[in-house]
Amino acid sequence: MDISEPYDINFCFPVPASLENDRVRLTPFIPSLHGQVVYDQLLLAPHLFDHPLLFGPYKDIDDFLTNLVENRFRQNPQLLLLVIFDKTGHSQLSNYDCSAGALAGLMGFRVNKDTVPNRAPEVELHVIILPPFQRTHVMSNAVGLSLNFLLNTPTPSYPNALGLRRVVWHTSTANEASIRDAERMGFTVECVMRWQSVLPLGIPGSGVLPREGDPMKENLGRDTVALSLCWDEWEGGVRDKVTQIMNRVA
Repeated sequence: MDISEPYDINFCFPVPASLENDRVRLTPFIPSLHGQVVYDQLLLAPHLFDHPLLFGPYKDIDDFLTNLVENRFRQNPQLLLLVIFDKTGHSQLSNYDCSAGALAGLMGFRVNKDTVPNRAPEVELHVIILPPFQRTHVMSNAVGLSLNFLLNTPTPSYPNALGLRRVVWHTSTANEASIRDAERMGFTVECVMRWQSVLPLGIPGSGVLPREGDPMKENLGRDTVALSLCWDEWEGGVRDKVTQIMNRVA
């Protein structure tokens, strides 16, 4: 992948240059700006790929940029990859420094194919927070900024908001921390989708082994929890709750 070429984000909705407050900044992933620093930090914590996202880790920077950024995200207008930066100086590690702040994680939007024409269902959130920023303000502020962008209707305070009706959060039943994070941010468990994914070798799954004769019997399965947050819940009190969480000192 040639990172020197002009980069087309290619998302199905208009994307502002950044979503930010005084603590966190989210900006679309641009390979020439973010590729190497993101890849270097993901190398330090490959376990991050066990539960939040069903891809990676990657063998080298070209594998990362080609198979994740280009083939999976940029070529699919239903997907958007954002980089999360901490603006507070929480981490003093020099290898996390970046001109936009300290690299803190990644946020992914996955738009249901029916969302664009009818704006009803559904945008799925995925979030990876790097280890130095876990259990800090970063996750709550990154998710909160995303929810304001997705669920608010356009106003002078949120001129770029999309006014969508539903956001979902999918995570493994084994990822209790992710479930707690979603519930804390106002999401409600809707269902468990059993055997929803086949996992890469070595990734922990639901704990039930595939049957004898399964062509991928060494690969465990993932039971996925689906949690949702809809516009009426958002405007009925969840937005105020999320604002309070974002404003807490952490």
